[in-house]
Amino acid sequence: MNQRKSWIKYLYTGMCLVLLGLFTGCGGTGGRIANATQLIQALDYEGALTELAAAEEAGENQRLIERARGIAYMGLTDYGQAADAFLKSLAQSNGFVQNIDFDTNYYLAAAYTKDGRYSEAEATYNAIIALRPEADAYFLRGNARMNLGDFQGAKEDFNRVLSMDSGNYDRLIEIYEILAYFGYREDGQEYLQTALSAGDKKMDNYSRGRIYYYQGEYQKACLALEEARGEGSAESYLYLGRAYEATGDFNYAASLYSSYLAQYEENAEVYNQLGLCEMAKGEFAEALAAFQAGMQMGNSAMMQTLSFNEIAAYEYLGEFERAYVLMNNYLQNYPDDQQARREYDFLSTR
Repeated sequence: MNQRKSWIKYLYTGMCLVLLGLFTGCGGTGGRIANATQLIQALDYEGALTELAAAEEAGENQRLIERARGIAYMGLTDYGQAADAFLKSLAQSNGFVQNIDFDTNYYLAAAYTKDGRYSEAEATYNAIIALRPEADAYFLRGNARMNLGDFQGAKEDFNRVLSMDSGNYDRLIEIYEILAYFGYREDGQEYLQTALSAGDKKMDNYSRGRIYYYQGEYQKACLALEEARGEGSAESYLYLGRAYEATGDFNYAASLYSSYLAQYEENAEVYNQLGLCEMAKGEFAEALAAFQAGMQMGNSAMMQTLSFNEIAAYEYLGEFERAYVLMNNYLQNYPDDQQARREYDFLSTR
């Protein structure tokens, strides 16, 4: 029963979705490029590459063609070709640095990171920061430095990020997650405790509850998040459910997720948590239904997680042939998932 939820994966998936939105708003795109963009949004990366080849033959904007190629290759997890495409796009610049150049450099750094080329990612962020010292660039460079084993350099970046936007508790929690992921949980806890001790009046119950959750203070988290829910915070449901899960109360957690889905718009991440709760309760058919409902949302950031969990649910239901077929399809979409490949080898014996 694996959530498949790595903060690193979601960081870059979310970033690419944001930049794709900027890409679709760029002027000067030809018809083929626009078609390719729609195919990318539909996760049809091979189709997008075919359309981009046609765009090239039609003489459409080469800079945007290469940029879109890079995005498509990112979707195919071919990060080497993605980086090459982004470099070709940047080479088409007229010498005047524009927003599209910054966006493409963010893509390039993401491709380097996903390809394990952390030094090149750091150098790309250095170039971005030299011209536009943004909090996002410092944050992402901090991640690259953590991958390079440069804890002090990363901490300097994270301190800069927090000094630039001290009231951004979402970013504070992301920094904690990075540090915990790399084995510096105590250092991450110091950031969280500093924020709590500061007694910032801007910190609402939702933010306070999340910080308590990551500190492992689940009872305090439940109290704060229950208050946030009473104040009308729809966002509180997800963390409130997780806090109750952490205490072992899967029934109440599942009821919270179901209540959210009944009151608010459908949400792929909430469906995933509901499915995980049902798995923990041994209700595998209900878990499968929740994962599949989440997949219907078309949320590309959650699709890999939900797809993997759907396969796990079929395994628990004893439907190994169906799980085997789905895992084969999964690996075609996510070939760099080594855990899934091991699971595929296991399923082939069943």
